[in-house]
Amino acid sequence: MDEFIVTTAIKKMSHLKARKRVIQGGTSAGKTFGILPLLIDKAIKEPNLEVSVVSESIPHLRRGALKDFLKIMIMLNRYRDSQFNKSTLKYTFSNGSYIEFFSVDQPDKLRGARRNVLYVNEANNIPFDSYNQLAIRTSGDIWIDFNPTNEFWAHKQVLIDDDSEFEVLTYKDNEALPVSIVKEIEKAKEKAKTSTYWDNWWKVYGLGQVGSLEGVCITDWREIDLPIDCRLLCYGMDWGYSNDPTSLVALYKWNNAYIFDEVLYKKGLLNSEISNILKSEEIKDIVYADSAEPKSIAELNSYGHQVLPVAKGRDSIVYGINLINQNEVYVTSRSKNLINELRNYIWLTDKEGNKMNKPIDAYNHAIDAMRYALTSQLADPHKGEYHIW
Repeated sequence: MDEFIVTTAIKKMSHLKARKRVIQGGTSAGKTFGILPLLIDKAIKEPNLEVSVVSESIPHLRRGALKDFLKIMIMLNRYRDSQFNKSTLKYTFSNGSYIEFFSVDQPDKLRGARRNVLYVNEANNIPFDSYNQLAIRTSGDIWIDFNPTNEFWAHKQVLIDDDSEFEVLTYKDNEALPVSIVKEIEKAKEKAKTSTYWDNWWKVYGLGQVGSLEGVCITDWREIDLPIDCRLLCYGMDWGYSNDPTSLVALYKWNNAYIFDEVLYKKGLLNSEISNILKSEEIKDIVYADSAEPKSIAELNSYGHQVLPVAKGRDSIVYGINLINQNEVYVTSRSKNLINELRNYIWLTDKEGNKMNKPIDAYNHAIDAMRYALTSQLADPHKGEYHIW
């Protein structure tokens, strides 16, 4: 029988005290193999404790968290076959406490019984609504773990709460990891120096940092603080109101590179309110806006602004994406919504998973503003194919 090792990952997580404990980590960081022993220990020490371990599907649980749970129980010499209900995937301890395993594709479970402790395993595969249904029925601790392939609701909805804590783990926090696996993981470090794919892989799975989804439309960009020697060129604006935000992005030239800086990203704004924001931000340069709303453009111009309709036409979205990718691009660190869109704006795929030459119609409001600004400044090789809408 393998010996159970109390890893650095377990020690780090054992110090967390907030109700919501968000664990971000790379591959083989010991997230699941660290959270489960803490839950087992809590269940043994506290009678009649109700613990739910939840993932995207039953097959996913069986090959992941449930498999690890049974292995840990055997390693600790705690497992009793008579106490494990293989039909309901529920292990009941002699003191009345239990740990159950179920998936979010079981609606009766989501909106069913309450619990004391919740563990959402690989939470980035689970919709926020499913998590929320579980969280409001949990009286005590909530554990959330994931590989940070991109930002999602744990970053945007959970970590903003005062009752949350955050821990980042990597393979180096897992002393139980075989040397052969460590070497395999670290091969990506060298590959990352010459490959965008492996750079992203190493960032996510090696360092446990937030990366980009596979298939993102805009791949090579970096965060930067706005340099004092950059030059403002113009602004791009995408209209919104009830469902979508109005977004405004500034475009700067810096040496041979372009810098994008988010100025506005907000729903429910009237044109008069947009005008007030433009004035408060002292924006006097030209704003290139989506030409689909000529009345809005005319209204803002009547308030004394310089707003021009952006030239659009056949394949203008793909053209704009390609134009961004062809240049050296930076995004200011304070542009949180733009960064979130860049990490989530991906190409559509067909039923076989093949990438189509068309992006998803989501995560694109600040990016559209970004496109409008850049295409207004650079020569258009498709001149004659486009017209003002």
